[in-house]
Amino acid sequence: MADTPADIPADAPARDTWSTQGYWEHYAAGWGVPDWPDDTLWRGWTQYPGHGPGPEYLGDPADVLDLGCGTALELVHYARRGISVTGIDLAPAHIDAARARCAGLPAEFHRADATAFLTGTKRRWDAVVSRFGAVWFHDPRRLLPLVRDRLGPGGLLAFSHAPALPGCHGPQGTYPGGLRGRPLAVRRWSYTPRRWTGLLRAAGFERVEAAVLPAHDPADLGTLLVRAWRPAAP
Repeated sequence: MADTPADIPADAPARDTWSTQGYWEHYAAGWGVPDWPDDTLWRGWTQYPGHGPGPEYLGDPADVLDLGCGTALELVHYARRGISVTGIDLAPAHIDAARARCAGLPAEFHRADATAFLTGTKRRWDAVVSRFGAVWFHDPRRLLPLVRDRLGPGGLLAFSHAPALPGCHGPQGTYPGGLRGRPLAVRRWSYTPRRWTGLLRAAGFERVEAAVLPAHDPADLGTLLVRAWRPAAP
């Protein structure tokens, strides 16, 4: 995804379906907001509700940053435990819904691109998360060192997304507007667990856990689950 200002002005141009920002605005509108009927239920780290680890996957952080927070379906569970949460997302509809969902809780949200936000802040968090979010849509060679620098000592990066298709590794593009108009490549970076482990260690993470969690039905797609820790000491 192309960088945008760390906090996008409220008077930014209206939706442009041939821009990265416009694509995510269109995605948010088409997906439906809000998109989960019961906030008391944990949706989970995978694409299958209730499948996979729960909120305990992060341990006991004091604060959490979500890169591509959507409508805060996961963050709200941490905020209700008194954990300070920060979410960023490119789609204004997502940010509006996230703020409404977390009203009165220790939460803040920014309309921002992940690399721009991480570059522009000096804050640090105990945990940075991305559930089918920005980690999937940014070049890891650029994003991962930025994430590491914004984690406190011993801090955790946790992310999930669909696993790489066999033989299709690295950046993979799509034409989000179909095959008409000016082309726009929305890229996903997909790798094997072993490759993710190498990328994370190269970015300065000390311990890495990466694996594909099978779906309940063996015929269905599994989910890549990754956790990586910044060293506790410099």
